[in-house]
Amino acid sequence: MISQDQKEKLIAELAELEAQLADPKITGDRAALQRVAKEYSVKKELRESIEMYDALTNEINDLETTTDPDLHIMAADEIPRLRKKVEKLASEIDEAINPSDPMDSRDTIVEIRAGAGGDESALFAAELFRTYSRYADAHGWKTHLLNTNRIGIGGYKEVIFEVNGCGAFKDLKYESGVHRVQRVPDTEKSGRVHTSTVTVAVLPKVEELDVQIDPKDITIEASTAGGHGGQSVNTTYSAARITHLPTGIIVSCQDERSFQQNRLKALEVLRARVYQLEKEKRDLALRTERRSQIGTGERVEKIRTYNFPQDRVTDHRIEQNFHNLPAIMDGKLDEIIQALQQKNSQF
Repeated sequence: MISQDQKEKLIAELAELEAQLADPKITGDRAALQRVAKEYSVKKELRESIEMYDALTNEINDLETTTDPDLHIMAADEIPRLRKKVEKLASEIDEAINPSDPMDSRDTIVEIRAGAGGDESALFAAELFRTYSRYADAHGWKTHLLNTNRIGIGGYKEVIFEVNGCGAFKDLKYESGVHRVQRVPDTEKSGRVHTSTVTVAVLPKVEELDVQIDPKDITIEASTAGGHGGQSVNTTYSAARITHLPTGIIVSCQDERSFQQNRLKALEVLRARVYQLEKEKRDLALRTERRSQIGTGERVEKIRTYNFPQDRVTDHRIEQNFHNLPAIMDGKLDEIIQALQQKNSQF
């Protein structure tokens, strides 16, 4: 558990961050202000968790040492419940202090693309987008669309969005891979079950300090925004398309109101993809067990199957089944993600 020296260091760091938040040099620099504000929020949450841990530990100690007969009876039921809370808090605090992945606290960029299965795949891509949006809402995170490629019946060939909130990448990174769905489409008259796939890539949002992109290595084009409806669609050159010449990565962003906004968002996505590509190369060179995933759709192994007729979700990485599929599709992913985190912590 955290030592007294670590607690004092944390308090000093919070005081320093508070001073920076009042510094005109910081408040006048939007990027610096966002960076400092986020670091302050993370450390403040850690301090609150530590205070809660200490309070619960003291409560358990009081219940264990009480001589009051009535409290002694209550303690028999209360102590096990409190111990579970303490264990969970201790795990969260340890992970915050010694993160297994330094990117875990970052915001994240999620890319969902329709795979095999035509319109049914695009419809499921839209449903996954809704699932992740609901999951984000439940955790107090904000979602923001970056780029979409819709089809006329309400699906997405591609949807790219960012999720802003502490721990977003830590949880959502387990969604990277190929998702397979088995169900009877609304358009299927014979009642035959169809199988389609959707690919998901989850990338940590990186800063300019993490990835340096030479302006000479990119080309930026403006075009009219496409899609179904929306203000300024197909009337102004607000969409941005960036090509990274060394890697061939192409990023488009059209969901902001102006070209400048779309250009900045496209650069964020580009940095995330370049970072992930470089990380994959490093991991491969070191022969690590964990290989990063990029949103190219080339990964053929499925990570999860959604079987609607049998009301079952199977995560193939842990060979475990989960039921109540409607609730899962409504954003109730915690049980699945926690099982994946537990399995991952064993390696």
